[in-house]
Amino acid sequence: MTAVCSTRNVEQARSLEADHVIDYTKEDFTESGKQYDLIFAANGYHPLSAYKRALTPKGIYVMAGGSKAQMFQASLMGSWMSETGGRKMGGVSAKRSQKDLVILKELLEAGKIVPVIDKRFSLNKAAEALRYLGEGHARGKVVITMEERV
Repeated sequence: MTAVCSTRNVEQARSLEADHVIDYTKEDFTESGKQYDLIFAANGYHPLSAYKRALTPKGIYVMAGGSKAQMFQASLMGSWMSETGGRKMGGVSAKRSQKDLVILKELLEAGKIVPVIDKRFSLNKAAEALRYLGEGHARGKVVITMEERV
């Protein structure tokens, strides 16, 4: 697994056991010539054509976030780009189900997946939590906890 992140998150990516870490402020992974079987783009910083170039011939690109323009491009052009060259290009949308939540709970309890939590805020500090999240510097999930009643 290769993780692509900013300089400040390189050590965190390594601690999550990425095999290789690329600092996107120093290197553009879409220009390196290396190809990937799967690209999961949480931010979608590059044009779809750059991601497609970085895929193996049967590779899959999934966009889970990015600018509105990038998401529009992925939804508009993703299926067309998928038809040329065997690569799959598209977005992801969540379809929650009780069964999936049970599986997720079991994986969490078994320690097979570990969430990265940046900060926790009590419910009465929800506005502060949203401000923090809006600053764009969170290095994991921001959690709002329910306070116990006395």
